Amino acid sequence: MPTAFYHLLANNLLANTTNFFVWATAIYWAYLSTKSVLATSILSGIYLVTTAACGIWFGSVVDHTRKKTAMLLSSLGTLAFFVLAVVAFSFSDPASFKTVASVPLWLIVTLLLFGAIAGNIRMIALPTAVTFLVPEDRRDRANGMSGMVFGFSFAISNVAAGVGLGFLGFFWTMAVAITLTVIAALHLTLLKIPEDQVVPASAANPPAAQEGPESAPAPTPSVTPAKAGVDLKGTYVVVAAIPGLFALIFFTTFNNFLGGIFMALMDAYGLSLVSVQFWGTLWGVLSLGFILGGLYISKFGLGKNPLRTLFLVNLLCWSMCAVMTLQPSIWLLAVPIFVWLCVAPFAEACEQTVLQRVVPQDRLGRVIGFAQSIEQSASPLTAFLIGPLAQFFFIPFMTTGRGVDWIGGWYGTGQGRGIGLVFVVAGILGFIVTLIAMRSTAFKHLTERYQKAPEPTPAAHQ
Repeated sequence: MPTAFYHLLANNLLANTTNFFVWATAIYWAYLSTKSVLATSILSGIYLVTTAACGIWFGSVVDHTRKKTAMLLSSLGTLAFFVLAVVAFSFSDPASFKTVASVPLWLIVTLLLFGAIAGNIRMIALPTAVTFLVPEDRRDRANGMSGMVFGFSFAISNVAAGVGLGFLGFFWTMAVAITLTVIAALHLTLLKIPEDQVVPASAANPPAAQEGPESAPAPTPSVTPAKAGVDLKGTYVVVAAIPGLFALIFFTTFNNFLGGIFMALMDAYGLSLVSVQFWGTLWGVLSLGFILGGLYISKFGLGKNPLRTLFLVNLLCWSMCAVMTLQPSIWLLAVPIFVWLCVAPFAEACEQTVLQRVVPQDRLGRVIGFAQSIEQSASPLTAFLIGPLAQFFFIPFMTTGRGVDWIGGWYGTGQGRGIGLVFVVAGILGFIVTLIAMRSTAFKHLTERYQKAPEPTPAAHQ
């Protein structure tokens, strides 16, 4: 791998760790302050709505600026929001944080989430940088290394958030986060990324839509002067021209619809079993699975058919989801989560590898942002709905409702059992949908397109 790629990975490791660290801190702090799953579900919903809304715009920023500049803007935006959150905390009465209706609490956590969301520009910029930093036959391994960095960031951040919040308190935990953000920005300014120019957009001449897999793969569109703005219509045409790509996006969207349950309820469920320090440390240890999965991909790749790998990974993930809360045991929960995290880098790397192969480079940032916006659009609905649904249906169902008589004898009763039942149902639904999707014609088309697609030649390197 080129040296510049490793330097960029190291910088993203620091920045991502800080953003995940703040995200985990916000979730833990909101739940421990209010003792309500409504707080975590609403907080997750705000995060996901904003992520979905910003994805296309972030992709446009990445396509129209140098990747280093885009990442630096990301760090500066993150820093500004974090500082504003600390200022708001310093001028608020600590007693006002005890209720879900607290205006200061929501002001602070919203600022923190906006700061973390600003870091999503890096999530789009890094895979686009891979296309000109890493040879095509090594990109799946580079994507695996990116997944490994993501996992390592996640591991460190959860331990730090649990321990920091438990022993240092909110103010000093955020002081550490601000310091790390400054260091990441300063380090990025010193990096030399060999990007000769911004690749001009081919929006004026998007490829014609394909009839099906029998058609020859569309060549990379001719390079034309860049079209200013987001150009959503042109990006839509590029996605529609690739058979099966919308199916891939919608499949991930459905997974995120169920995955919103994890963001809304996982921390509440875990904290119902153990202390915040233990929960944060456990997540840190389990998140090493991200690193193991990323290491495997970086060494062995994803195989000749990344889409098939994607489906197998999803079947395993939803199987784990269906069994991990069958009993109120932290260890029964921990083992499936570890398996889930080991294979999670494969899902992200598979999608990135397919997009890098079939999407023209001048559109890659916007297509990734477009996909992110659609894929993330389902999770806010889940996050907003699942908190009240768990609070007013599943939890009563397993405390005083019919669930106590039907399955309470072996499944258990109480608030934690109600939350756990949500995961069981989600796992079963996810497994069934994955089986249906992997046999669909759309994914057969996309597989053929991937295998036949020519290697795009970046305009900056012609």
